Amino acid sequence: MVVLVTGAAGQLGQSLQHVAQSYPGIEWVFCDSTQLDIASTASITAVFSKVKPHYCINAAAYTAVDKAESEPDKAYLINATGPEYLAKACSEFGTTLVHISTDFVFDGTQNTPYTETDPTAPLGVYGASKLAGEQAIQNYSQAYYIIRTSWVYSPFGNNFMMTMLRLARERDSLSVVNDQVGSPTNALDLAATLVELIQKDQVMDAHPYGIYHYSNEGQCTWYEFAKAIFKKNSIAILVQPISTNQFPTPARRPAYSVLSKGKIKQALNIQISDWKTALSKITE
Repeated sequence: MVVLVTGAAGQLGQSLQHVAQSYPGIEWVFCDSTQLDIASTASITAVFSKVKPHYCINAAAYTAVDKAESEPDKAYLINATGPEYLAKACSEFGTTLVHISTDFVFDGTQNTPYTETDPTAPLGVYGASKLAGEQAIQNYSQAYYIIRTSWVYSPFGNNFMMTMLRLARERDSLSVVNDQVGSPTNALDLAATLVELIQKDQVMDAHPYGIYHYSNEGQCTWYEFAKAIFKKNSIAILVQPISTNQFPTPARRPAYSVLSKGKIKQALNIQISDWKTALSKITE
Protein backbone atom coordinates (compact mmCIF):
# COMPACT_ATOMS: atom_id res chain seq x y z
CA MET A 1 0.00 0.00 0.00
CA VAL A 2 1.40 3.38 -1.04
CA VAL A 3 0.49 6.47 0.98
CA LEU A 4 1.44 9.88 -0.41
CA VAL A 5 1.68 12.77 2.05
CA THR A 6 1.65 16.39 0.87
CA GLY A 7 2.88 19.22 3.07
CA ALA A 8 5.58 17.00 4.54
CA ALA A 9 7.50 19.96 5.98
CA GLY A 10 4.59 21.16 8.12
CA GLN A 11 3.90 20.06 11.68
CA LEU A 12 1.37 17.38 10.68
CA GLY A 13 3.62 16.23 7.85
CA GLN A 14 6.53 15.90 10.25
CA SER A 15 4.29 14.14 12.78
CA LEU A 16 3.26 11.66 10.09
CA GLN A 17 6.92 11.03 9.30
CA HIS A 18 7.49 10.34 12.98
CA VAL A 19 4.62 7.84 13.37
CA ALA A 20 5.34 6.24 9.96
CA GLN A 21 8.28 4.46 11.55
CA SER A 22 5.74 2.30 13.40
CA TYR A 23 4.05 1.20 10.16
CA PRO A 24 6.75 -0.47 8.03
CA GLY A 25 4.08 -2.32 6.02
CA ILE A 26 3.13 0.94 4.32
CA GLU A 27 5.21 2.48 1.53
CA TRP A 28 5.33 6.15 2.48
CA VAL A 29 6.06 8.96 0.04
CA PHE A 30 6.52 12.34 1.73
CA CYS A 31 6.53 15.46 -0.44
CA ASP A 32 7.05 19.05 0.66
CA SER A 33 5.88 21.99 -1.46
CA THR A 34 9.05 21.95 -3.58
CA GLN A 35 8.47 18.29 -4.48
CA LEU A 36 4.70 18.50 -4.93
CA ASP A 37 2.97 21.84 -5.42
CA ILE A 38 -0.72 21.17 -4.85
CA ALA A 39 -1.57 24.39 -6.71
CA SER A 40 -0.01 22.97 -9.89
CA THR A 41 -1.83 20.30 -11.89
CA ALA A 42 1.41 19.46 -13.68
CA SER A 43 3.23 18.88 -10.40
CA ILE A 44 0.40 16.72 -9.05
CA THR A 45 0.16 14.65 -12.24
CA ALA A 46 3.92 14.08 -12.34
CA VAL A 47 4.02 12.76 -8.77
CA PHE A 48 0.82 10.70 -9.04
CA SER A 49 1.99 9.12 -12.31
CA LYS A 50 5.25 8.07 -10.69
CA VAL A 51 3.99 7.06 -7.24
CA LYS A 52 0.49 5.74 -8.05
CA PRO A 53 -0.71 6.19 -4.46
CA HIS A 54 -3.57 4.21 -2.93
CA TYR A 55 -4.10 7.04 -0.42
CA CYS A 56 -3.14 10.70 -0.39
CA ILE A 57 -3.05 12.56 2.93
CA ASN A 58 -3.25 16.26 2.16
CA ALA A 59 -1.43 17.95 5.02
CA ALA A 60 -0.53 20.96 2.87
CA ALA A 61 -2.32 24.13 3.90
CA TYR A 62 -2.10 27.90 4.28
CA THR A 63 -2.52 28.23 8.04
CA ALA A 64 -1.51 31.85 8.75
CA VAL A 65 -4.94 32.88 10.03
CA ASP A 66 -4.24 36.60 10.40
CA LYS A 67 -2.06 36.93 7.31
CA ALA A 68 -4.82 35.34 5.23
CA GLU A 69 -6.89 38.50 5.69
CA SER A 70 -4.36 40.42 3.58
CA GLU A 71 -3.43 37.48 1.32
CA PRO A 72 -6.81 35.99 0.34
CA ASP A 73 -5.67 34.92 -3.14
CA LYS A 74 -2.77 32.91 -1.72
CA ALA A 75 -4.97 31.38 0.99
CA TYR A 76 -7.59 30.28 -1.54
CA LEU A 77 -4.94 28.99 -3.95
CA ILE A 78 -3.51 26.61 -1.35
CA ASN A 79 -6.63 25.84 0.70
CA ALA A 80 -9.27 25.64 -2.05
CA THR A 81 -7.73 25.34 -5.52
CA GLY A 82 -5.07 22.89 -4.34
CA PRO A 83 -7.58 20.46 -2.79
CA GLU A 84 -9.69 20.72 -5.98
CA TYR A 85 -6.71 19.71 -8.11
CA LEU A 86 -5.85 16.88 -5.70
CA ALA A 87 -9.45 15.63 -5.71
CA LYS A 88 -9.47 15.51 -9.51
CA ALA A 89 -6.16 13.64 -9.57
CA CYS A 90 -7.35 11.20 -6.91
CA SER A 91 -10.46 10.46 -8.98
CA GLU A 92 -8.33 9.90 -12.09
CA PHE A 93 -5.83 7.60 -10.36
CA GLY A 94 -8.28 5.74 -8.08
CA THR A 95 -6.73 7.24 -4.96
CA THR A 96 -8.59 7.82 -1.70
CA LEU A 97 -8.07 11.38 -0.48
CA VAL A 98 -7.66 12.13 3.23
CA HIS A 99 -7.88 15.89 3.65
CA ILE A 100 -7.29 17.96 6.80
CA SER A 101 -9.69 20.81 7.52
CA THR A 102 -10.42 23.02 10.52
CA ASP A 103 -12.77 24.13 13.27
CA PHE A 104 -12.58 27.61 11.70
CA VAL A 105 -15.35 26.62 9.27
CA PHE A 106 -17.69 27.40 12.21
CA ASP A 107 -18.52 30.83 13.67
CA GLY A 108 -18.26 29.77 17.31
CA THR A 109 -21.74 30.91 18.37
CA GLN A 110 -22.74 27.47 19.72
CA ASN A 111 -22.10 26.36 23.28
CA THR A 112 -22.25 22.63 22.57
CA PRO A 113 -19.71 20.61 20.55
CA TYR A 114 -20.04 21.04 16.80
CA THR A 115 -21.10 17.97 14.81
CA GLU A 116 -20.28 17.32 11.18
CA THR A 117 -23.78 18.36 10.09
CA ASP A 118 -23.93 21.69 11.94
CA PRO A 119 -24.14 24.76 9.68
CA THR A 120 -20.80 26.25 8.63
CA ALA A 121 -20.21 30.00 8.83
CA PRO A 122 -16.52 30.95 8.78
CA LEU A 123 -15.57 34.31 10.28
CA GLY A 124 -12.54 35.05 8.10
CA VAL A 125 -10.57 34.27 4.97
CA TYR A 126 -8.74 31.27 6.43
CA GLY A 127 -11.92 29.46 7.47
CA ALA A 128 -13.70 30.42 4.25
CA SER A 129 -10.82 29.13 2.12
CA LYS A 130 -10.73 25.84 4.03
CA LEU A 131 -14.49 25.44 3.62
CA ALA A 132 -14.12 26.08 -0.11
CA GLY A 133 -11.54 23.29 -0.17
CA GLU A 134 -13.97 20.91 1.53
CA GLN A 135 -16.65 21.77 -1.02
CA ALA A 136 -14.28 21.28 -3.96
CA ILE A 137 -13.34 17.81 -2.72
CA GLN A 138 -16.98 16.83 -2.37
CA ASN A 139 -17.63 18.07 -5.92
CA TYR A 140 -14.74 16.27 -7.59
CA SER A 141 -14.14 13.11 -5.57
CA GLN A 142 -16.26 10.22 -4.40
CA ALA A 143 -13.60 8.53 -2.27
CA TYR A 144 -12.59 11.01 0.40
CA TYR A 145 -12.29 11.59 4.13
CA ILE A 146 -12.31 15.21 5.32
CA ILE A 147 -10.99 15.47 8.88
CA ARG A 148 -11.71 18.71 10.68
CA THR A 149 -9.41 19.33 13.62
CA SER A 150 -8.57 22.14 16.04
CA TRP A 151 -5.77 23.83 17.98
CA VAL A 152 -3.08 21.55 16.56
CA TYR A 153 0.32 21.57 18.25
CA SER A 154 3.48 19.45 18.20
CA PRO A 155 7.23 19.67 18.77
CA PHE A 156 7.51 20.56 15.06
CA GLY A 157 7.05 23.85 13.24
CA ASN A 158 5.12 26.89 14.39
CA ASN A 159 2.21 26.36 16.79
CA PHE A 160 0.81 27.66 20.06
CA MET A 161 2.86 25.37 22.29
CA MET A 162 6.15 26.24 20.62
CA THR A 163 5.27 29.94 20.69
CA MET A 164 4.51 29.81 24.42
CA LEU A 165 7.80 28.03 25.14
CA ARG A 166 9.72 30.57 23.06
CA LEU A 167 8.06 33.55 24.74
CA ALA A 168 8.72 32.06 28.17
CA ARG A 169 12.43 32.18 27.39
CA GLU A 170 12.14 35.85 26.44
CA ARG A 171 9.73 37.27 29.03
CA ASP A 172 8.84 37.18 32.72
CA SER A 173 5.08 37.38 32.14
CA LEU A 174 2.52 36.72 29.43
CA SER A 175 -1.11 37.65 28.76
CA VAL A 176 -3.23 34.96 27.10
CA VAL A 177 -6.81 35.02 25.87
CA ASN A 178 -9.22 33.36 28.29
CA ASP A 179 -12.59 33.64 26.51
CA GLN A 180 -12.02 31.39 23.46
CA VAL A 181 -12.82 27.73 24.13
CA GLY A 182 -11.63 24.76 22.10
CA SER A 183 -9.86 21.40 22.19
CA PRO A 184 -6.07 21.17 21.75
CA THR A 185 -4.93 18.42 19.36
CA ASN A 186 -1.59 16.66 19.63
CA ALA A 187 -0.48 16.35 15.98
CA LEU A 188 1.15 13.00 16.75
CA ASP A 189 -2.21 11.65 17.96
CA LEU A 190 -3.88 13.04 14.84
CA ALA A 191 -1.23 11.45 12.63
CA ALA A 192 -1.68 8.04 14.28
CA THR A 193 -5.45 8.33 13.85
CA LEU A 194 -5.05 9.09 10.14
CA VAL A 195 -2.97 5.95 9.70
CA GLU A 196 -5.54 3.94 11.64
CA LEU A 197 -8.27 5.36 9.40
CA ILE A 198 -6.38 4.24 6.29
CA GLN A 199 -5.71 0.77 7.66
CA LYS A 200 -9.36 0.26 8.59
CA ASP A 201 -10.64 1.74 5.33
CA GLN A 202 -8.50 -0.72 3.39
CA VAL A 203 -10.34 -3.74 4.81
CA MET A 204 -13.86 -2.29 4.81
CA ASP A 205 -16.43 -3.52 2.32
CA ALA A 206 -18.45 -0.32 2.58
CA HIS A 207 -16.23 2.73 2.94
CA PRO A 208 -17.68 5.36 5.32
CA TYR A 209 -16.50 8.32 3.25
CA GLY A 210 -17.39 11.83 4.36
CA ILE A 211 -16.58 14.54 6.90
CA TYR A 212 -15.30 13.70 10.39
CA HIS A 213 -14.20 15.66 13.42
CA TYR A 214 -11.08 14.81 15.41
CA SER A 215 -9.33 16.49 18.31
CA ASN A 216 -8.23 15.34 21.72
CA GLU A 217 -11.04 15.05 24.27
CA GLY A 218 -12.02 17.79 26.69
CA GLN A 219 -11.92 21.54 26.34
CA CYS A 220 -10.09 24.58 27.67
CA THR A 221 -9.29 28.21 26.92
CA TRP A 222 -6.00 29.36 25.42
CA TYR A 223 -5.07 30.67 28.88
CA GLU A 224 -5.70 27.27 30.45
CA PHE A 225 -3.77 25.59 27.65
CA ALA A 226 -0.81 27.92 28.20
CA LYS A 227 -0.84 27.26 31.95
CA ALA A 228 -0.82 23.50 31.30
CA ILE A 229 2.09 23.84 28.86
CA PHE A 230 4.17 25.73 31.42
CA LYS A 231 3.29 23.31 34.21
CA LYS A 232 4.23 20.33 32.06
CA ASN A 233 7.59 21.92 31.28
CA SER A 234 8.20 23.13 34.87
CA ILE A 235 8.37 26.76 33.75
CA ALA A 236 7.69 29.43 36.35
CA ILE A 237 6.12 32.44 34.60
CA LEU A 238 3.31 34.83 35.38
CA VAL A 239 0.38 34.18 33.01
CA GLN A 240 -2.45 36.69 33.04
CA PRO A 241 -5.89 35.99 31.53
CA ILE A 242 -7.25 38.60 29.12
CA SER A 243 -10.30 38.93 26.89
CA THR A 244 -10.31 38.69 23.10
CA ASN A 245 -11.10 42.42 23.00
CA GLN A 246 -7.84 43.12 24.81
CA PHE A 247 -5.88 41.24 22.14
CA PRO A 248 -7.19 42.43 18.76
CA THR A 249 -6.11 40.49 15.67
CA PRO A 250 -6.75 40.99 11.93
CA ALA A 251 -8.87 37.82 11.82
CA ARG A 252 -11.80 37.05 14.11
CA ARG A 253 -11.63 33.74 15.99
CA PRO A 254 -14.59 31.54 16.95
CA ALA A 255 -15.34 31.97 20.65
CA TYR A 256 -16.28 28.29 20.93
CA SER A 257 -15.01 25.62 18.56
CA VAL A 258 -15.16 22.34 20.45
CA LEU A 259 -15.71 19.47 18.00
CA SER A 260 -17.91 16.42 18.65
CA LYS A 261 -15.97 13.21 18.04
CA GLY A 262 -18.93 10.83 18.23
CA LYS A 263 -18.99 10.06 14.51
CA ILE A 264 -15.32 9.16 14.12
CA LYS A 265 -15.28 7.12 17.32
CA GLN A 266 -18.25 5.09 16.12
CA ALA A 267 -17.01 4.65 12.55
CA LEU A 268 -13.43 3.70 13.44
CA ASN A 269 -13.84 2.39 16.99
CA ILE A 270 -10.90 4.48 18.17
CA GLN A 271 -9.83 5.66 21.60
CA ILE A 272 -9.10 9.39 21.92
CA SER A 273 -6.88 10.76 24.69
CA ASP A 274 -7.89 13.70 26.87
CA TRP A 275 -6.00 16.83 25.85
CA LYS A 276 -4.05 16.96 29.13
CA THR A 277 -2.93 13.35 28.70
CA ALA A 278 -1.98 14.06 25.09
CA LEU A 279 0.07 17.09 26.16
CA SER A 280 1.90 15.05 28.78
CA LYS A 281 3.15 12.67 26.03
CA ILE A 282 4.92 15.46 24.13
CA THR A 283 8.72 15.49 24.31
CA GLU A 284 10.73 18.17 22.58
